[in-house]
Amino acid sequence: MATTETERRRTPAAPAERPGQRANAADRHVGARIRERRVMMGLSQQQLAKMIGVTYQQAHKYERGLNRISAGRLFEIGQVLGVPVSWFFEGLAADSGNEVSPRQRMCLELARNFAMIDNEKHQEALSQMARALAAQSQAERGD
Repeated sequence: MATTETERRRTPAAPAERPGQRANAADRHVGARIRERRVMMGLSQQQLAKMIGVTYQQAHKYERGLNRISAGRLFEIGQVLGVPVSWFFEGLAADSGNEVSPRQRMCLELARNFAMIDNEKHQEALSQMARALAAQSQAERGD
């Protein structure tokens, strides 16, 4: 039986039939880099969304690589986050998967938590403690 045009429109196409319509590894990589930079700057998804003029849900989809980002929007995100557009693509060719290691996750969490500390004296104390622990570790290794 032949398929009508209306039935074809109702039936979701397989990913292979719609190249360019679905997010791919590059979209996920760019999204992960947006999230990485946002966390480094201590911004929430809501704050980033407001700064670039999209909804929180849209910003979330960008970071997850679920929605593609236009060139103009990526340029705007770069300006808001203080990085050139090329920054979002760094490491893409060598990226065999976008899995975040436990150490990377811990570093991102540390940066996020540090940025949420309102008291500057507490931030400075934490920073001094980190420097002291790093110096102790280097001394123990003989660096």
